[in-house]
Amino acid sequence: MTGTQLQKQGSVVSIGDDGALNHEISPELAELWIDRDLSWLDFNDRVLAEALDSRVPLLERAKFLAIFTSNLDEFFMKRIAVMRQPLNAHREKLLQELNVRLLPTLHKQADCFRHEIMPGLAKHGVSLRHWEELSQSQKEEANAFFDKQVSPALTPLLIHPGESFPFLSNLSTSLVFPIDDEGGGGQRSYARVKVPSDLKHWVPLKAEVDPDNLLYVRLHEIIRENLSKLYPGMQVGPVTLVRLTRDADVEEAENAKASAIDQVSEQVRKRRYEPVVRLEFAGDADSAVRDLLRTHFRLRSADLYEASEELDYTTLFELLAIDRPGLKDMPWTPVVPNALREEHADIFTAIRAGDIFVHHPYESFDASVERFIKEAADDPKTVALKMTVYRVGDDTPFVKSLVHAAEAGKQVACVIELKARFDEERNVHWAKALQAAGAHVTFGIKGLKTHGKTALVVRKEDDGLRSYAHIGTGNYHVRTARLYADCGLLTCDPAITNDVVTLFHFLTGHAHGPDTHSLLIAPSSMRPRFLELVHRETELREHGRIIAKMDQLEDPELIGALIEAARAGVSIDLIVRGFCCLKPIENIRIRSIIGRFLEHSRIYYFGCDRPPGDGEFYIGSADWMFRNLSRRIEVATPVTANGPKQRLWEILELCLKDKRESWDLGGDGRCVRDESAEDPGVHRSFMDLASR
Repeated sequence: MTGTQLQKQGSVVSIGDDGALNHEISPELAELWIDRDLSWLDFNDRVLAEALDSRVPLLERAKFLAIFTSNLDEFFMKRIAVMRQPLNAHREKLLQELNVRLLPTLHKQADCFRHEIMPGLAKHGVSLRHWEELSQSQKEEANAFFDKQVSPALTPLLIHPGESFPFLSNLSTSLVFPIDDEGGGGQRSYARVKVPSDLKHWVPLKAEVDPDNLLYVRLHEIIRENLSKLYPGMQVGPVTLVRLTRDADVEEAENAKASAIDQVSEQVRKRRYEPVVRLEFAGDADSAVRDLLRTHFRLRSADLYEASEELDYTTLFELLAIDRPGLKDMPWTPVVPNALREEHADIFTAIRAGDIFVHHPYESFDASVERFIKEAADDPKTVALKMTVYRVGDDTPFVKSLVHAAEAGKQVACVIELKARFDEERNVHWAKALQAAGAHVTFGIKGLKTHGKTALVVRKEDDGLRSYAHIGTGNYHVRTARLYADCGLLTCDPAITNDVVTLFHFLTGHAHGPDTHSLLIAPSSMRPRFLELVHRETELREHGRIIAKMDQLEDPELIGALIEAARAGVSIDLIVRGFCCLKPIENIRIRSIIGRFLEHSRIYYFGCDRPPGDGEFYIGSADWMFRNLSRRIEVATPVTANGPKQRLWEILELCLKDKRESWDLGGDGRCVRDESAEDPGVHRSFMDLASR
């Protein structure tokens, strides 16, 4: 669902991700409602604020400039096309408001890079130069680099009336320019040269550079200055740098004869050719080129954006490889969880001793979750190993462990979500690898994305079969586990593991259900149980207490229940990293945490009129969004053991006490932060806590 709204017969109608009407919002709720897309822009402004913050190391600030652009790219790919289908007066007004909000932010980004990041890096011996700032010997070095390392990778293409227009791929950067063939009657044509995406976009030069210093020049400027080599004997006119964004929302076409893998592969192929939704131009763009591209891609003037500095800030991710420790955050090595520090004890013995709670990236993902799957694959007592997979990296050890287990004759089942957007190709690849190894690979329930994070190990022990489970808030992705703040539970509690067994029977066997007793499963039991818990706190009135931590808040039914609880006197704290469709009111405080790590854990606490921290806790994969609770397979588990409950309360307390990395949402729908706060920040506090 999206927060996009239309007035209709006294109510506000919400538009779904697919453009369909999902449900209506009452006029009362509409007064407290924040548009989802405008709230998302506010979230990305908070990301940009990290780049603007002088308390953040310089290269980390450059990284946040890149993240801001990467987030915005995804926003245009996923949201803009949806908002235009069909384009009406309300959506036209919303698109205009988005532009009004976005343009000043883009100027802030450019000013930060030009006036703070580049001069700051230069003071530390890292120079990011434009071509005109290079010495003659440095230009000669760059030209030689072009001849040997760049020219062979280029494919200049002609844009000529009457001939097919060259294909421009999504998020590609191109140089477009007129060429005049003086020997051919002076006829003018246009050409396009793509900046190769698999080459480094910041090229280091050594000529006249002190050994202790670094100097970089932009790859596209090297190409620009050498275009005449691609068109000898022809006149190359003014060069325009352009970047293109395509819609990523491919309309699904059902094909009963095609396999799930083939259908998703076809969707990925079609995505390359989806309509263009944005063109970005460097500041000195040729008006003729702008008009040529705008006309060809059938865009409005509002779809064209002019960059006053960099066209693609995601290239700044490359700078993080620079070896300047003083310009980066202090390195962090996740610690091994206390319960798993006994080197010679197997992980299953440790889990039998009591539920193990893990908090990443402060505690090692490799030494806990990865170890859990690896030991299960190697263990002769393992009978079955089952996992859900939403996003995994190219370097995932999990699939290798599952393949090893399958080849050893163990029963291996993997429920892979093929339609995890932008990870479809990777998931298809690993699905085929698992199938080839003899694993049972399924793709979940039709019409529902499998987003839950669960793993199940069944072992044959002396007293019979015993099940062990991991239930987490983040993906089984070793790289993001070092960057995202997530948590998980390793348990052999039958009240939970029996439900995990039932869940996998449902996912692989497509039976009715699942009928679970402890686990909350969307779309069946999760929303009803969360509503029941909120209503129970409402009955406690001023003795009620709710703390909910999530990525996004947008489900109208739960938002309505929270408002009712707050008006009854319940104390409510919401920690929402991304967009939030609810304005704070009396008894509801809302904050967002943005910092070194990406806050990704979903933690839900209901006080039950007990001492602080002794109420009911749930952790899981779902935000309180309509799509998560109604259109996905999501999993949340209760956390009942005292130790893990204390850890969760500690996390929530630190998040609520933080000033350095926290933004408080005001009644006007905008977030503010204490820019003078000198405390180390919640992420530093978690690192210190883990070290101790």
